[in-house]
Amino acid sequence: MTGECARVAVLSDIHGVLPALEAVLAEPEVAAAERIVVTGDITAGPQPAEVLDLLRAQGDRVLWVGGNADRELVEYRRGERTEIPDPIGSHAARALRPDQIDFLAALPGTRTLHVRGLGEVLFCHATPRDDEELVLVDSRPARWAEVFTGLPPGIGTVVCGHTHMPYVRLAHGRLVVNPGSVGMPYGRPGAHWCLLGPGTDLRVTRYDIPAAVARLTRDCAYPDIAAWADYFLYARATDTEVLEAWGPKDGRSAS
Repeated sequence: MTGECARVAVLSDIHGVLPALEAVLAEPEVAAAERIVVTGDITAGPQPAEVLDLLRAQGDRVLWVGGNADRELVEYRRGERTEIPDPIGSHAARALRPDQIDFLAALPGTRTLHVRGLGEVLFCHATPRDDEELVLVDSRPARWAEVFTGLPPGIGTVVCGHTHMPYVRLAHGRLVVNPGSVGMPYGRPGAHWCLLGPGTDLRVTRYDIPAAVARLTRDCAYPDIAAWADYFLYARATDTEVLEAWGPKDGRSAS
């Protein structure tokens, strides 16, 4: 992709939570950003069709990357799998229109964009080579070297999502940025996102969570929506709990 962007808003792991997405899109700096990059897991949640329609209404300003949960919904609808690990996934898959399934199926796994102050930035969902492998804020240098294998030397910044916890760190001279999750945050409530250019600015948008829980409970037909919304919108899972549970999945147990 040619050209340079001065300001880029990054939204990841929206997971079909429309009130959280609406709150982030209403942020003045998101509205003013030249680009909005959506880094996957867009629709696996209570209001998938509505979230996708709202993002697509933003037009060509949005750059899309697919996530593992989006892929799973597509595979389920196309009969390529019979179940989805996330219990709400099958509900979300059935709620999407055929044109939306086709749209998700066509999303790329990575995008690159030149951002002022950061140079060439690669956007992905989990890692540059895979849409569901785990890297964490405390992953070992050897793990980062592994997931960066084959990455062009000109890529100085990698933006990923997937783990729903925001961080910025250096790994082998590359800046790694995770904006956290808009719709299903771990560690603290709010809609998490990131503003890029000329630096990296992790943001959290506070919104009316009780009203959002009530809205999802009223409007979503998923049987356990009240419990789902309470758990994820209030970020009942702490970052410490999640890091302890996921640590072995980044390969550290083998070292």
